[in-house]
Amino acid sequence: MTTPAPEPRFFQPVPLDKAYRLINHGPTVLVSSAHAGEVNVMSAAWACALDFSPPKVTVVIDKATRTRALVEGSGTFALCVPSAGLAALTLGVGTDSALTVPDKLARHGVKTFHAPGHEALPLVEGCVAWLVCRLMPEPHNQAAYDLFIGEVVGAWADDRVFRAGRWHFDGAPDHLRTLHYVAGGQFYATGASLQVGGGG
Repeated sequence: MTTPAPEPRFFQPVPLDKAYRLINHGPTVLVSSAHAGEVNVMSAAWACALDFSPPKVTVVIDKATRTRALVEGSGTFALCVPSAGLAALTLGVGTDSALTVPDKLARHGVKTFHAPGHEALPLVEGCVAWLVCRLMPEPHNQAAYDLFIGEVVGAWADDRVFRAGRWHFDGAPDHLRTLHYVAGGQFYATGASLQVGGGG
């Protein structure tokens, strides 16, 4: 189990009505979980926003993962949005399973911290956004499709790249851009913005 670190310097709260924007552009996420003294983190390429109010998300968590048992046991999970600077870590915790590599977090340099009011759930240090979720049990979807639904109960972002409800990658260092996984260890980093119309 990793020792929780202090909150990151650029860790700022995001209003829940804007939380969907943290993953609306389809980034790869890190799913963090904890139960009965055990902490785990895995990568997930299939996560998305589901609803606005209350904000909800979906994520696919395979039956073969240790994370799934922790999520089902605790009833909570977090989606942490890694940046390009964490590409190797993201691939590592997505490739190694805690079932066969019990020290995978230490092996891949994963450091965690806790958000105020959510001390039971680890968040991954070095990410650019974090969503703390309460599991909304859907036994059929979980069993048949490995699909989990969570209500977002807390959200934060690195204010160097997310401010006033929007991402601002263009003026930030490239290592802070979010990741999009393809296959075989290949990622794309979020590209340049293209504004059409006034926006919402």
